[in-house]
Amino acid sequence: MSNPDDYTVGWICALATEYVAAQAFLDERHEPPAYLPPRNKNDYTLGRVGKHNVVISVLPMGEYGTASAARVAEDMMHSFANIRIGLMVGIGGGAPSPKHDIRLGDIVVSIPGNGQGGVLQYDFGKTIQAQSFQLTGSLDQPPSVLRAAVSGLMAQYESEGHQLEDAVSKVLERKPRLRKKYQRPDPASDRLYYSEIVHPGEGESPCTSHCGDGPSCLVSRCARTEDDDNPAIHYGLIASANQLMKDALIRDRLAAEKDVLCFEMEAAGLMNHFPCLVIRGICDYADSHKNNDWQGYAAMVAAAYTKDLLYRIMPQQVEQQAKALTVLKEGDHRTNISFGNHNRGFQVGVNNGPITSSFGAQ
Repeated sequence: MSNPDDYTVGWICALATEYVAAQAFLDERHEPPAYLPPRNKNDYTLGRVGKHNVVISVLPMGEYGTASAARVAEDMMHSFANIRIGLMVGIGGGAPSPKHDIRLGDIVVSIPGNGQGGVLQYDFGKTIQAQSFQLTGSLDQPPSVLRAAVSGLMAQYESEGHQLEDAVSKVLERKPRLRKKYQRPDPASDRLYYSEIVHPGEGESPCTSHCGDGPSCLVSRCARTEDDDNPAIHYGLIASANQLMKDALIRDRLAAEKDVLCFEMEAAGLMNHFPCLVIRGICDYADSHKNNDWQGYAAMVAAAYTKDLLYRIMPQQVEQQAKALTVLKEGDHRTNISFGNHNRGFQVGVNNGPITSSFGAQ
């Protein structure tokens, strides 16, 4: 049985699909922990990536959002008290723009920018008539050791290219039962619809038959060449809230005003209390044309990137970081966003174009 004190890296997933991908990239899998506190409710997978002992956990099935992520992180820190750095790894909705050519299967890494620490909580703010959306709180940036590793890996990829697609292929060769769900889908299924085109209803009807499949409804994008990274890695702000973003107009507004690259539902519950980096594989475009075809592959490339990142970090660098549990205790009394209690705030919506908001207790 494994000693919980031997684990210094915490890796959190929101979905079972992400959990499978994370486990697939372990260099070595360990026995379950010898002991866990009675209060713990999480499921854990223990293992090694490079020279780091890593504990991976997943949100309970059917639970989503910032509060659930916060609870999982808190239980993890109490159960594995020597965790020093954290990772939130999985899938997200991309926010493509003229500035950022984001496509399905790409990766977004949470890096500080535009006055934010890497994650923007977009349901915690205010809107004023005829003005842009204004944030009324901020979230901490990832630890410097993780941001330094991101810079190092960026330089490595720019000089030598990355082998993320090859890494995914090797995993699928070892685990052939994962191929159907986790291999890269047909590139032709990567369709970006104009923002004004809304998929009818909540059904599973294909977009090609209900939304169109031609230049009048699809944004034209040049195919990536051999000189382009594919998947591409994007660095910047990830927007997080307790609601699923499926409105392309709001997506575009936040991308233009705040330079948001990606939308997801968990990271805002972690940043001020669990010192972590957020890594998201893009599985859709945060609009009404959602489907699950790209989720498995997006989870795989995010996990593959995370493995490369951990290989750039020395164990001594991790040991020099404060224990995450210490950060939790110090942060509880200094932040205006209570850990695990995101039950009040703005619900951002759209009404014929402009952003609107309304108070409410969830």
